Amino acid sequence: MKKLMFVMCLTLATPVVLADTPRADARQDRQDERIDQGVASGELTKREAAKLDAQQEVIENKEERAEADGVVTAREKARIERSQDRANRRIVKQKHDRQDRD
Repeated sequence: MKKLMFVMCLTLATPVVLADTPRADARQDRQDERIDQGVASGELTKREAAKLDAQQEVIENKEERAEADGVVTAREKARIERSQDRANRRIVKQKHDRQDRD
């Protein structure tokens, strides 16, 4: 009984460390806003926006998988950042490609 109480006290006293990617989250939010702004201004067609949104979803899934084990490694952060770099380039390209809104 004393061992059980001791283990319970240790469990409650140990802080829970959650993996977090605040930089990636903020960047993801900014990219989502840019896509929404592109649709509102007519710079993006519905089809372009749908593809860009799908790419954002893939990146969000990568983040969730990286955070799932409680530790986000430097390699995982780099992979997420590279994906966001590619997404950024695609957003810029689509917003400036002279296509009109559907």
